[in-house]
Amino acid sequence: MMNPAQPRPTTAELAILKVLWQRGPSTVREVLEVLERSRPTGYTTVLKTLQIMTSKELVQRDESERTHVYAAASAERQMLRRIVSDLIDRACGGSPAKLVLHALDARRMSASELKEIRTLLDEFEKKNAR
Repeated sequence: MMNPAQPRPTTAELAILKVLWQRGPSTVREVLEVLERSRPTGYTTVLKTLQIMTSKELVQRDESERTHVYAAASAERQMLRRIVSDLIDRACGGSPAKLVLHALDARRMSASELKEIRTLLDEFEKKNAR
């Protein structure tokens, strides 16, 4: 389960983290420009959200220049692992298999995605056989 000291990001916070993972350290204006491509967002909304994320230690703020620069505090892979682990615990009774079965049933997948999943399963099976 996720450590209470490491809060789950909200939907809005996760959208900002995705921008920071893609772009790297960015100013509020740079984050805003990316977010506005998909939906209207205000500068002050992004700023306030980044300030909250800083207090929650989801992002780090570099205050050495006049314009503050924000960076994700965790790598994307680490954060996604924490979110999925929490979801497994809270929604699936601790069963990764239950999560995978529901994920496979929830959305249609392309042939290439299914092939990638089969490859991963084969790799996991080989690791566990040792």
